[in-house]
Amino acid sequence: MESEKNLTGGLTEPRPAGPEIQNFATTVKPQLEGKTKKTYEKFEAIIYRSQVVSGLICYIKVHVGGDSYVHIKVFESLPHQKKPLELSGYQVDKTKDDELKPF
Repeated sequence: MESEKNLTGGLTEPRPAGPEIQNFATTVKPQLEGKTKKTYEKFEAIIYRSQVVSGLICYIKVHVGGDSYVHIKVFESLPHQKKPLELSGYQVDKTKDDELKPF
């Protein structure tokens, strides 16, 4: 995600999720399951938007099976802070066509 480093404060347009974004989603999946009290058998990152702040915020649309999607907000702190990825927000009951926007 090298290209986002020059966009401090700006939100990128939606982009296809690759392995790095899937890793972000997979890493915070247990946090989401704890908050929603659900177990997600499928957890496939589809698209994402990112914003550079004092770290990186990623909004990720995740397919959780059937016609169900969730939107998650993941915060990656600055490297020198050595903090784990954090689920800082989520929206459930989303569809494939719901726009991925900041929350």
